[in-house]
Amino acid sequence: MNQILQAENLNKRFGAVVAAADINISVSSGEIVAIIGANGAGKTTFVNMVTGYLKPSSGTVRFMGEDITGRTPRQVCRSGLSRSFQVAQLFPDLTVLENMMVAAAALRLSAASFFRPLDRQASRQAALELLDNFDIADFSEVPASILSQGARKLLDISMALISSPSMLLLDEPTSGVAVDEKFPLMETVMKGIRQAGATVMFIEHDMEIVSHYASRVIAFYEGGIIADGDVKSVLADERVRKYIVGQVQQSAIAEASND
Repeated sequence: MNQILQAENLNKRFGAVVAAADINISVSSGEIVAIIGANGAGKTTFVNMVTGYLKPSSGTVRFMGEDITGRTPRQVCRSGLSRSFQVAQLFPDLTVLENMMVAAAALRLSAASFFRPLDRQASRQAALELLDNFDIADFSEVPASILSQGARKLLDISMALISSPSMLLLDEPTSGVAVDEKFPLMETVMKGIRQAGATVMFIEHDMEIVSHYASRVIAFYEGGIIADGDVKSVLADERVRKYIVGQVQQSAIAEASND
């Protein structure tokens, strides 16, 4: 498989605080990579540096062989690397379809104009297909403000995919979702991403979700990487068990591994 994303010696400091230290990660096309770690471990800092929301103090980010270090989020997205957020970034007063139209318009290189409406036939068709892939097409004319938490997550991810990215980064896709809804939600998420043909990397605290969906796990601790490999070996790593997984989720991981 070809390498699609390379982070080389990434560092991020906020004054005396080291948020990321010597991060080296390569992701190949088609991988499903989970990032795990306690709050403050550096997971979101890494994603923010890769997607342009934070500028690294040092280091390089390459995507599809091109240096994208220091580019703005919109420039990164236009290069084919998109993301969703832990808290869905929506326009609550707009309908689901209108949110998709705004996301599509934000990617255009030309300036907005009264002569170039946001709602174009091609964009509308692409948006409706994505909404259908994520099982929320029936809500296309519904204001985003009245969607359930799960549907809001699905809309946020659909908006991230409107650019047809080669890679998608997800920030805790199941957070805030009821326990009995997390697996149905993640099934829908992964189905939609597969149909879009994107490589995926996701941050997740739920080890059942990680065990079930990831092909590779990268574990962060105190701004650095302490383990990187297949799911079984990383979750069995002594430091990962001590600093990240803990005893509470051990039985859940064992059950998921036996399914």
